[in-house]
Amino acid sequence: MSLSEPAASASSDVETSFRTCPLCEATCGLSIEHRDGVVTRIRGDRDDVFSKGFLCPKGTVLGKFHEDPDRLRTPLIKRDGVHQPASWEEAFTAIADGLVPALDATERDGGAIYLGNPVVHSLDLLLYSPAITMAMGSKKVFSASTVDQRPRELASGLIYGSSFTIPVPDIDRTSTLLLIGANPMVSNGSLATAPDWPGRINALLDRGGSLIVVDPAHTKTAEKATTHLAPIPGSDALLLAAIATELTATGQHRPVDEDRDALETVVAGLEAFTPDSVAAATGLDAAAIRDVATQLAAAERPCVYARLGTTITPFGTTASWLVDIVNALLGALDAPGGAMFAKNPAGSKNTRGLGPFGKEQTLGRRKTQASGMPIELGEHPVAAMAEEIESGNITALVTVAGNPVLSCPDSHRLDAALEGLAFMVSLDCYLNETTRHANVILPSPSHLQKAHFDVAFGNLAIRNVANYSAPIFPLDDNGLAEWDVAARLASVLGGGAGTAQAAAAVDDAIADRLVRAALDSPQCPEGLSEDQIRVAVGNGHGPERLLDLMLRSGPFGDWFGTSDGLSLEALIEQPHGIDLGALKPRIPEVLMTPSGRPEFAHPSLMGDLGRLASLLDGPTDGLRLINRRTLRSNNSWMHNLEILVKGKPRCTMLMHPSDAKTRGLKNGDFATVSSSVGSVEIAVELDDSLRAGVVSIPHGWGHGVEGTALTVAGRNAGVNVNVLTPTAAIDPLSGTSQLTGFEVEVAPS
Repeated sequence: MSLSEPAASASSDVETSFRTCPLCEATCGLSIEHRDGVVTRIRGDRDDVFSKGFLCPKGTVLGKFHEDPDRLRTPLIKRDGVHQPASWEEAFTAIADGLVPALDATERDGGAIYLGNPVVHSLDLLLYSPAITMAMGSKKVFSASTVDQRPRELASGLIYGSSFTIPVPDIDRTSTLLLIGANPMVSNGSLATAPDWPGRINALLDRGGSLIVVDPAHTKTAEKATTHLAPIPGSDALLLAAIATELTATGQHRPVDEDRDALETVVAGLEAFTPDSVAAATGLDAAAIRDVATQLAAAERPCVYARLGTTITPFGTTASWLVDIVNALLGALDAPGGAMFAKNPAGSKNTRGLGPFGKEQTLGRRKTQASGMPIELGEHPVAAMAEEIESGNITALVTVAGNPVLSCPDSHRLDAALEGLAFMVSLDCYLNETTRHANVILPSPSHLQKAHFDVAFGNLAIRNVANYSAPIFPLDDNGLAEWDVAARLASVLGGGAGTAQAAAAVDDAIADRLVRAALDSPQCPEGLSEDQIRVAVGNGHGPERLLDLMLRSGPFGDWFGTSDGLSLEALIEQPHGIDLGALKPRIPEVLMTPSGRPEFAHPSLMGDLGRLASLLDGPTDGLRLINRRTLRSNNSWMHNLEILVKGKPRCTMLMHPSDAKTRGLKNGDFATVSSSVGSVEIAVELDDSLRAGVVSIPHGWGHGVEGTALTVAGRNAGVNVNVLTPTAAIDPLSGTSQLTGFEVEVAPS
């Protein structure tokens, strides 16, 4: 029996299994009670070393998702416009006969792949989807990262030399937290992995700390704030620049000595951005901006943390950079209680001790074919997907666990463009708004049928922890493991067969690369041989072998039995996880820059200040649309579970009463919301805590489309906010679309 196979049991008694919730970045521990293949109860695992029993409503539905009759359990092939069940052999034969010729017809240049958000929550997909990309032989890679977080990754790459090196708030030790464009009381955090954000925020306040929230909406997080500023959407970079200028102008800054020269260069470039000069453009009083700067400077352990509201704007990369500038000026970067760097137990570029220093990071080396959008960190921006298909630059597409028709900008245009593809394959658990266009759909098992380890979030955790979850239930009859499906698909795309033997060969090739990487690591013990590594990890196939290789050669690893440390076996023996300790200062060891110090004054970042100055003229009149998250929703794919969508409709438009009155709208009325690219009709919900001039619509809705098979979601369709999102409005550094703060018109329907 492989580690991927749950132990069989003839008992009808209730069993309890422990696993990490895979539905969002919070990584909460779950205690799952089940009997005869049916989940009977899910609670928070009180013994989990990280979450200590915390659980949000989403984590309780893994059993419902497993049982969902709409979840695909067999491959589908589109015949005469209708998706029909097929065998795995038929599915892979159809891909070989349809997708491979479509790729070869353009010498592989016409192929593209889209990687959805669930990829980073799946051990199988995270480890095996790169094999699909390599086998396709195309450089046209799109991912959900370019929808929301690419500016943060890009800023980190320029400053620290690696996009994985993202500072996270050490919230458990901070005394004053400035939180911009984030609502972790609802979203559970983003690019800052921490269970129980509500409890951690309450603990901050209970120990006498302060919470400063910057958000146009009076969110659940803002309700906890000791200070709340409601700026004009999209002006966060101006606010951060003014705070930085105020800190230095008043002598309240306290940077690390080694960084003073670089920071002085940055501050000199920011001299035009003062609290007074940005007041009109931010919609904030200059005195309020000065007060925030003073609060941060007076704090013993201050920290600035910004998220989605700052990155999905035309200045997302610049705003992300300025967050780190303010933290550095406060002496809060890489300091306990400030913004610190995690050490991934599974290893990453910034834990390998590569040195002495990295190469200089530059922008603008590649651009998309149709309109010249930037291609950074090896990925095309999703804003370019529709036009690349329309122009014939993409003729074949593979989507992996993603629904770009709902989650990407100018959705109607992308929806129509997908119809023009020569061939499309989707690896997904649902027949949804995107996969309905696929010629072949390869199903994924449920979360309870596969192993789990948060490889990606080890780079973002506010505390170093490790937790492995074994599968709880066996695969469905005739089902394949997710890694097996991905490996077979990679084999077929590379001209091979879609068989178990082919998947094993792909798996062996990935393992071989990890073995070589371990032997080449500066941390590799002298005398350790390849044979010793292979004997230590065994020759089984699947993600556990790969994970064991990564853990044992990682920063906490046992190096294949040569020392005490982390291994997969050690994690299996600790079902509630292993606490590896609080974050510690890591500069300069974490850096991969030419200077060996943070490149705060990187030319690509400094060069964007002239464009930022154009905002000082002030905003235009009109309503601005912002996004929002709800606690029971996660992007587009959790709306087919009755327990999460029942009750009061959540896909409504929040609007200030004064804005509604001038447009003849009342609470509950339906309004037509229009942008430069589309319009939707949606119910109005009045909210006097929202900044006037701003309306808010949640993300991820717009179901009920013909050709889908989402029964519950179809009854609770909502509207797709991305119908309104223009593709032309992007952050020119990262290519990320402006998904918030753009102008809309609202009128009675």
